[in-house]
Amino acid sequence: MSGNQEPILVKEESVVGIPTPLLKLKSWQWWVLVSINIFFLIGGQAASVLLGRFYYDQGGNSKWMATLVQTSAFPILYIPLLLLPSSSSSAESSETSCSLKYIVLIYVLLGVIIAGDNMLYSVGLLYLSASTYSLICATQLAFNAVFSYFINAQKFTALILNSVVLLSFSAALIALNDDADTPSGVSRSKYIVGFVCTLAASALYSLLLSLMQFSFEKILKRETFSVVLEMQIYTSLVATCVSVIGLFASGEWRTLHGEMEGYHKGQASYVLTLVWTAVTWQVCSVGVVGLIFLVTSLFSNVISTLSLAVTPLAALVVFRDKMSGVKIMAMLIALWGFASYVYQNHIDDLKVRRARQQAQAGRVEPPC
Repeated sequence: MSGNQEPILVKEESVVGIPTPLLKLKSWQWWVLVSINIFFLIGGQAASVLLGRFYYDQGGNSKWMATLVQTSAFPILYIPLLLLPSSSSSAESSETSCSLKYIVLIYVLLGVIIAGDNMLYSVGLLYLSASTYSLICATQLAFNAVFSYFINAQKFTALILNSVVLLSFSAALIALNDDADTPSGVSRSKYIVGFVCTLAASALYSLLLSLMQFSFEKILKRETFSVVLEMQIYTSLVATCVSVIGLFASGEWRTLHGEMEGYHKGQASYVLTLVWTAVTWQVCSVGVVGLIFLVTSLFSNVISTLSLAVTPLAALVVFRDKMSGVKIMAMLIALWGFASYVYQNHIDDLKVRRARQQAQAGRVEPPC
């Protein structure tokens, strides 16, 4: 929650002006919800990356199928959406000045970007080990700071600048690592392709989050849990349609039967790998959505970067990925950059909470 971005609790209270169950939560209850969503995001992201690497290692080779499973389980998100109480208040509906055609245009545009981003991630994971892939993905935090500055008017502080520089150094170390571990059969040129695609995917993902935040604040002009969920569902629907079109247009659909028959762990394992990859991606999405609602999209991106400390260690255990000195150094530098970003969020959170306490006490003083 850096700069001028307030927690969603404050935004709900000041914009909507009506009480919600979330506003009545005590501080520890709010932190419990935040912790659960952090677990969903980190656990889901780590599991989906490992399952994606497992799919390729065991004989899977369809990049479009790997792209499709990242969004195809979006109907799972209807479960929390249906469990939400109906919010058809006139106050809320009157604030939505955005017409249906603009909403559809937003969903289509963001959905196409998501499909392209997922394709880049699929190519990157095909040519990189799970640990290297995760460390490069950590650069999304640096990209997010830049895009948030230009799109969301977020301020650059010394701590954020420090984080951007450190994460950039971390990615550079991975790129220049001549002893980088690569999956079997992957040449140095394919490794470079994987590195560039993963780096581009991280930048595109950060741009996507900033565009979502901009859509909520400037176009949709409300950010309730149901609205955030609906955006996640319908953009995933568009991305899934694009992935299906790509699967058939590329001709990869013809190889899927042979791919399933030749899968090293058997046909049942092939199906289960794809199903659980799709499910874990949606578990990750629930965490992303929850943190956007409870905090901000920026904080959601910060927490997703924390998986860089989880996935490489999990890959070390599951796939016996090598942890060279350069990779360990890159991880430590990235963690340092992550810590700088989190500390800046902590400072901004204290300012907002202090201002709210002063307002409640009748001594309204704007935060510095």
